[in-house]
Formats: sequence, C-alpha cells, structure tokens
Amino acid sequence: QLQASGGGLVQAGGSLRLSCAASGRTISNYAMGWFRQAPGKEREFVAAIRRIGGSFSYADSVKVRFTISRDNAKNTVYLQMNSLMPEDTAVYYCAALRAYYSSNRDYTESSVYYWGQGTQVTVSS
Repeated sequence: QLQASGGGLVQAGGSLRLSCAASGRTISNYAMGWFRQAPGKEREFVAAIRRIGGSFSYADSVKVRFTISRDNAKNTVYLQMNSLMPEDTAVYYCAALRAYYSSNRDYTESSVYYWGQGTQVTVSS
C-alpha cells in the first residue's frame, strides 16, 4: 500500500512537500513516480525517479519547480513543490512504475504497476 500525505491549501508562490510511504511493499524494487489529476481533466504524469535514484524525469510544466526524491531506507518517496501556481491544483497520486523512462512522453497510466491513494493540493491565486 502507498500512502500519500502532505497536501493542503497554499497560496500561489508557496511550497509543499508531498510524501508517499509504502507499507507491505519495498519501494526499492520499483521506479517511483507522481501523477496528478485536476478537476475535469485526465490524470497526467508529473515526475519519476529511478529505482536507486540518481535519474529523474519531469513533466515540462513542473521542471525546475518540482523535485522528486526517495529514501529507500524509509520506504518513502517525496515530491518537493516550489513556486506553486493555481494550475498545479489537483489530486496528486504516487505510483510504483513498471519501468523508468528518461523521456517524460513515455509515462502513461499503463506505466503504473500500482497506485497509491491521492492527496489534494489546492493553490489559491
């Protein structure tokens, strides 16, 4: 099970740090990622990190502003979100991935091995 936390309400320009803690599974066996779904829109890829870290892939819309990281010893993945904008408002989902891809275009819902529950992020203008 993947448990996401850290969402909330923040003003534009602010920061949030999402966490995704795994239980019953060892995340070191997987590349990990974050997706998000805004109201009325399809779920989209946000960021991914290789199984042992060190390589990252980001959606163009969040590059420079968001940073994905992992602590395999804590069985947890993080998403640091800075310079948040109203268009970042969405439910954010962490996911164990079937593979890591360097190109952000390769991530779709079929890239996901299993999903965690979501956490709501709301950015006010």
